[in-house]
Amino acid sequence: MTSFDDTTARKILRELFDVAVASANPLKVLAAHLPEKPVGRCIVVGAGKASAAMAAALEQAWPDVKMTGVVVTRYGHTVPTQRIKIIEASHPVPDENSVLAAAEILRTVQGLNDNDLVIALISGGGSALLVSPLPGITLADKQSIGRSLLKSGAGIGEMNVVRKHLSGIKGGKLAAAAYPARVVTLVISDVPGDDPATIASGPTIADTTTAEDALDILRQYGIDVPQTVSDCLQQHRPRPSIGQDVRMIASPMMALKAAAKQARRLGVIPLILGDALEGEARELGKTMAGIAVSAQLHGLPINAPCVLLSGGETTVTISGEHAGRGGRNTEFLLSTAIQLQGAPGIWGLAGDTDGIDGTEDAAGAIISPGTLRRTQLDARLHLNTHDSYHFFKAMSDLVMTGPTLTNVNDFRAILVAPKT
Repeated sequence: MTSFDDTTARKILRELFDVAVASANPLKVLAAHLPEKPVGRCIVVGAGKASAAMAAALEQAWPDVKMTGVVVTRYGHTVPTQRIKIIEASHPVPDENSVLAAAEILRTVQGLNDNDLVIALISGGGSALLVSPLPGITLADKQSIGRSLLKSGAGIGEMNVVRKHLSGIKGGKLAAAAYPARVVTLVISDVPGDDPATIASGPTIADTTTAEDALDILRQYGIDVPQTVSDCLQQHRPRPSIGQDVRMIASPMMALKAAAKQARRLGVIPLILGDALEGEARELGKTMAGIAVSAQLHGLPINAPCVLLSGGETTVTISGEHAGRGGRNTEFLLSTAIQLQGAPGIWGLAGDTDGIDGTEDAAGAIISPGTLRRTQLDARLHLNTHDSYHFFKAMSDLVMTGPTLTNVNDFRAILVAPKT
């Protein structure tokens, strides 16, 4: 295949996105990573956007094992289970159910012995869904700090450092509560580098950061906190010492490799630029447009026809009081389209693999050479007011999937045809 019409290009991009999402489906990947069945009790706990689907996959893989437990997932992400209780809570800002879920999960792992097995099902989104404020900190405090961090442009790793030091369950404290039972953590990664200590703020992973690290992050982004929160952060608390058996069952790089394999089947040369591309969404959009143009005109870094694949969580720093609606993927794409200025033969798709771009009901969107020509909307105004959602909605170019029940972070694909 050497050239594409608009319909074919869009079909290719959507197929690559769907393949990437499917590669992280718990029903397909979880069973291969299970430990030996326990001698004693099997207790299942978990948190994240994919935790309910992971629980269903575990029940399917171990139909003969008596198990009990509870996991918490985002509203709308529940799937039917028989033995594991599912609680729904709010994301990205926690609510009362986030607190109730954490309390019930901590109760579930009490009184275990060394013959018992705890399986922790952890995926992205768990930080907001699993909330156990330390004494002196309220849910309202955590909600306010969470909103401020989301608007500040802080990276996911930085946000989770703060969350760990305000929590009685994150940063390994869940595993410590389960001692002396064996804890096996099955993880679907949504973070650059796949650090299990960062995913859902590592409830079963011993924390190596300090309270001073958390305070430094709050200072760096100019986030004021109540004195009670500051006092809590400055109190010394020993870190839990725990053994760790962590198994990565799906990750951003695995998803990118699955998409690359499918691209080759479709006659398009893939180039994976990385799974940890971060920074401001609009700035990465400009950079990606430049790489695509270079590939088309100069064959660098790869000859067209090609598709440039990347993952990693960008940020959107909200400026001004009248911000519109949009997520990091649609903002990235709008910036890319503005930079390309209708360059022929270049299309793009960006979407969150959980099906929800930030807080919106779209996973992301698609751009084409005609994106700016097909509308009377002011693209730069929509970018500057962070209103990319309405820009793409007006052209019916949003990618709508609904909750995918998995989460391996953002997926970006820029399809480049040869210059004609």
